[in-house]
Amino acid sequence: MSIGLCRLVGGLVMFALLAVPYGSLAKNMPDTVDLDSIESLYGKVAFNHAVHVTIAGDCSVCHHHTTGTPVQDANCARCHKNSGASAVVTCKGCHVAQPFSAAVMRNKSKTAYHIDTLGLKGAYHQNCTGCHQKMGGPTGCLDCHARNKKGDAFYDTGDYAPAKSLGEGKGAGH
Repeated sequence: MSIGLCRLVGGLVMFALLAVPYGSLAKNMPDTVDLDSIESLYGKVAFNHAVHVTIAGDCSVCHHHTTGTPVQDANCARCHKNSGASAVVTCKGCHVAQPFSAAVMRNKSKTAYHIDTLGLKGAYHQNCTGCHQKMGGPTGCLDCHARNKKGDAFYDTGDYAPAKSLGEGKGAGH
C-alpha cells in the first residue's frame, strides 16, 4: 500500500472514530470478514468491517437491511416488505457467487423473481468500487485482491507470463 493511501485510510479511520460514538455501532458485527468467493484465482480479501462501519456510520449504507430489521431496499421491499426482520445479514444471503450456473438457472422458483439481482461479484464491485471512487479509496483489482498461482496461470502473468521475443518493444513483428 502506498504511503499516500495509508495516510488517507488512517485519516479516515481517525475521523470516523471521533465522529461515530462507539455505542451506536452494531455490537454483534464481525471486526473482519473474509471475502473468498473468488479464492480459486485470488487470495481472500480480509475486509476490515469495523473500519468500514465507522466510516459509513450506518449499516444500511452498505447493506440493504440490518440484523433485526426488515428489508430497506426499495427493489426488495416490493415483494419482501412483509418478510419480517432479518436474522442474518450477509452479502451471500441474497447475492449468489455464480448467478449463471446451471443450478441457479434451473431453480426457476427462486430465480424467476430475482433475475435482476446482481451476482455476488457485481454487488461487491458496485457497492465497494463506487464508494471507493467517491472517497478516494483503492480501485485497482490488485489493490484489494492478491492474485494466487492459479490466477497467474489463468491470466498468463507472473511466472506464467509469455516470454518476450527479441524484437518486442522495437516495432518489430507480432
